[in-house]
Amino acid sequence: MSKTNVPARGPLPKPAGPEEAREYLKESAFPAPDVQAVTMSGHEFTSLCPLTGQPDYGTISIEYTPGALCIESRALKYYLWSFREEGAFCEALAARIADDVVYAVAPTRVRVTLHQNARGGVTVTAVAERTV
Repeated sequence: MSKTNVPARGPLPKPAGPEEAREYLKESAFPAPDVQAVTMSGHEFTSLCPLTGQPDYGTISIEYTPGALCIESRALKYYLWSFREEGAFCEALAARIADDVVYAVAPTRVRVTLHQNARGGVTVTAVAERTV
């Protein structure tokens, strides 16, 4: 039985939050083919500043060495969408996403690079790495 209410086909509903989206990421994982590395990038990553509530825009790159499972791209889009209304610092987001990838697909290695666009003249790039 699915833990999430995400339809298998068609438009995605708005995520209830990162916790639900993390479960969908795990449910949608598929058996890894014979590949040594996977890189998934998003150029429209959005979250909120936890202090001002203003939107933060940026890019994200998730590089991992698959174990038994791979991340399904539709599930990743849904998961990343779940942060649009989350207030969190860039550094905390990179760490959380790395932990959630480990939870969802148990890769042997993962590296998340999150780059926030300039706001107030300052850009931030955070990198979180995990080895399982």
